[in-house]
Amino acid sequence: MLSFTMRRLDGSPQALSDYQGKVVMLVNTASKCGLTPQYEGLEALYGKYKDRGFVVLGFPANNFAGQEPGADGQIAEFCRATYDIQFPMFSKISVKGDDMHPLYKMLTTLPAPLGGEVKWNFQKYLLDRQGAVVARFDPQTKPEDPALVAKIEALLAEGS
Repeated sequence: MLSFTMRRLDGSPQALSDYQGKVVMLVNTASKCGLTPQYEGLEALYGKYKDRGFVVLGFPANNFAGQEPGADGQIAEFCRATYDIQFPMFSKISVKGDDMHPLYKMLTTLPAPLGGEVKWNFQKYLLDRQGAVVARFDPQTKPEDPALVAKIEALLAEGS
């Protein structure tokens, strides 16, 4: 999963392999969704666990009800001004349909229960320190959900 080089919101390239050795959460995001307040919880998770080797990677996508209409600069400003997002955010991509980004093609074609179609904004995938997808959480699962937090803590403990 970490074999791609993606564009950050500021346009700079970022090799996902730079996150090898970390516990990674991939999340497709949107600025105008009922779930957008999850940014706050995602940032809190990142802040709490980043020094232990955890990172959240945000991938804005406009695939669901046009809820991410902005350009990268607008998305960056929204994330900074509204939620003070410090975790890495990437250029807008497609997470479903004919123009689906290859990263999400890999994610969605994994065997169940990890794979399957992205259901909505803020679907979360957890990767272990080797870069393997080990859990998927539905969009409605809040970042502070005890099962999600427990999984992150277990993955962090495996590598310490």
